[in-house]
Amino acid sequence: MLAFVCRRLLQAVVVMLTVAFIAFVLFQHVGDPVTSLLGQDATPAQREQLRADLGLDRAFPVQFARFVGNAVQGEFGLSLRQGRKVSTLIAERLPATLELSLAAAVLALAVGVPMGVYAALRRGTFLSHVLMIVSLLGVSLPTFLIGILLILVFAVWLHWLPSFGRGDVVMLGGWSTGLLTLSGWQHLVLPSVTLAVFQLTLIMRLVRAEMLEVLRTDYIRFALARGLTDRAVHFGHALKNTLVPVITITGLQLGSLIAFAIITETVFQWPGMGLLFIQAISFADIPVMAAYLCLIALIFVIINLVVDLLYFAVDPRLRIDSAAAH
Repeated sequence: MLAFVCRRLLQAVVVMLTVAFIAFVLFQHVGDPVTSLLGQDATPAQREQLRADLGLDRAFPVQFARFVGNAVQGEFGLSLRQGRKVSTLIAERLPATLELSLAAAVLALAVGVPMGVYAALRRGTFLSHVLMIVSLLGVSLPTFLIGILLILVFAVWLHWLPSFGRGDVVMLGGWSTGLLTLSGWQHLVLPSVTLAVFQLTLIMRLVRAEMLEVLRTDYIRFALARGLTDRAVHFGHALKNTLVPVITITGLQLGSLIAFAIITETVFQWPGMGLLFIQAISFADIPVMAAYLCLIALIFVIINLVVDLLYFAVDPRLRIDSAAAH
């Protein structure tokens, strides 16, 4: 187990260094930060002074080493658009994105897994067919269209929910949350549903397909032949063995929720990292873009490590193989 974790950590370091290099090259070759900060009217002396202050007059390896060192400490320089530290901007926007992504992930799991199990165990029924049609629509429709339709129905026509913003937030130390206010919950509903629809239908279809595959195996037939109840077979044996691929997809999709919440945050003007990234692209704010790229890569690396560790808890074959290898 320890050797497995060490290998995964080493792979994570390699991945993060690769992403850091890509982000650094992006920072170097897309636009001129000196011109962006000083403007066109700056004198050559001012340009040279700022270039020296930013360390841009040093050799490429030295600059990259400095970039990695600063990134490890969470520092990515100044935003070219706002003139503030990128780490401060990320810290202000990260709680909103994590809150939205976690709400969407919980919704997708809480609804998608039971729907997938039902569609597998009651296949051929009318409700099962309806669920499959709905899941096909959820997978096919683009996220921005789902968001616009939800705004049209629940905000414009029915006036039940707000159409944009995050609502009232409460500060807990340096962390902002809208989960402690009624306005925060009301503003969270539409964007979280919008972000969860694709993941929910994907999880549902995956659980159904895996559940049907497991139900055809010999050990399920043997369990039924032993006289075990349908409930014990379906939920004690079949569902547990269905969870291994579900954990993989769910883990990766959680990273995708955070990384690709950009569209949802733009549609609902949700003040998260995705909206910050869109604004950075429009202004060619390379430090913000580089920080976003490194942060998303770090999130994916952490999620993959957690998913690999969960395999040991769900699939006993992995524990046996690991013990046999030693």
